[in-house]
Amino acid sequence: MTSPGPDPETTTVPEAGPAVTPTRFFARLASSMSDPVLRALVAATAVSRVGRGVFFAVTVLFFTQIIGLSAAQAAVVLAVSSGCGVLGSLLGGWLSDRWSARRLSFTFEVVSGLMLAAYAFTGDFVSALVLASLSGFFDSMGHSSRSAIIARGFAPDRRVHARAVLRTVTNVSIAAGSGLGAVALALGTPEAYRVVIASGGLLCALGSLPLLRLTAAVDAPRRETHEVRTETGSIDTDAAAAARRDWNRRSPWRDSRYLLLTVLSAVFGMQFGVAEFGIPLWITEYTAAPEVTVSALLIVNTALVVLFQVRASRGTHDLRVAGRVTMIAGWLMVAACMIYALAAGLPAWVAIALLVFGMVAHTFGEILSQAGAWGLSFELADPQRAGAYQGVFGMGFSLGALASPIVVNATAITYGPTGWAMLAAIFLAAAVGIWAIARRAAASV
Repeated sequence: MTSPGPDPETTTVPEAGPAVTPTRFFARLASSMSDPVLRALVAATAVSRVGRGVFFAVTVLFFTQIIGLSAAQAAVVLAVSSGCGVLGSLLGGWLSDRWSARRLSFTFEVVSGLMLAAYAFTGDFVSALVLASLSGFFDSMGHSSRSAIIARGFAPDRRVHARAVLRTVTNVSIAAGSGLGAVALALGTPEAYRVVIASGGLLCALGSLPLLRLTAAVDAPRRETHEVRTETGSIDTDAAAAARRDWNRRSPWRDSRYLLLTVLSAVFGMQFGVAEFGIPLWITEYTAAPEVTVSALLIVNTALVVLFQVRASRGTHDLRVAGRVTMIAGWLMVAACMIYALAAGLPAWVAIALLVFGMVAHTFGEILSQAGAWGLSFELADPQRAGAYQGVFGMGFSLGALASPIVVNATAITYGPTGWAMLAAIFLAAAVGIWAIARRAAASV
């Protein structure tokens, strides 16, 4: 679904029409499977994310209703798990530049899945905290390793396409996993919860098996920085020292442009917190819309991502296109925030209609911002340190996820429409910053 150069379609929001039908969608998705690297990643993602979907559906209720944790304790468990994920993102990328990314990814996925399966045997706050922390840590390390695999396993104009395909598969699989989790919710017994959780964890672990089909081509090139030998066989210490200096110089921590991109992308990434945290609270506390509207909006979001993520990511490996779609995403988030704000105090049917319109704008902002972020995160990274760069970028998104509930609560939930205007300004400022980085980088090429 990518093109060799900029595609005008990527600078506008795709519209539903004859060109976007389920048949065409699945045909395009199937055509991508000719690539063995993408085929292995899709197979691994499809299975493992079904397992993750189970946990998204039942984790909080398992903690509070089955184990008996308080809401505050459950929040601490999830927050600490996310914090461990921040460290895991950084470490996973760093390791992927030094050892086999495919073997590391396989190992991390297996361990993370087993930690999730072990949830079935938890019975108190401490055990839940330990297992959630370990699972979040290893899952984030696995995600960074996979990002390094994508960076090395595909041509520049195919990386964003691969990420878009994998995100589409992720959404479908998580939806399927949530359906499995509904079995436990329907039965409501401790045994049902534990069986479903153990099954979900084992699915996550089994999802790592297709990664074993990947070849060494996705691993980092062999690095010899400690022993560089001359023609006579002696160690060339000067060359070794120069190689080490060059390696350190390529660190993402020395790349101020990339670090700024990471920070701005993390800020814009707080839009996920708006959907997951802000919208449910806004609906229940400020609008007349029924609570079931939350589920309806989630369905709208998932369906649009599945249908349009691959299409909207076309051409965003080009720096200019990536910058433009991010700018469009910024304005879409401004529109979404304003529409959400208007839903307060209106009759239920009007509020529902506005919330749906807001979610449509929000979702296309999400789709386009992700496409732009992927393109820039790959194209502005040093290819010799792909793992470290992707680890830093992933860490930024993890930090944004941690901060988003606090920021959303301090703005929209606390100040109502004025708070939504604050959020809109934050998203627009981040988009402008990313657009400026992309424009300057494109001009210097």
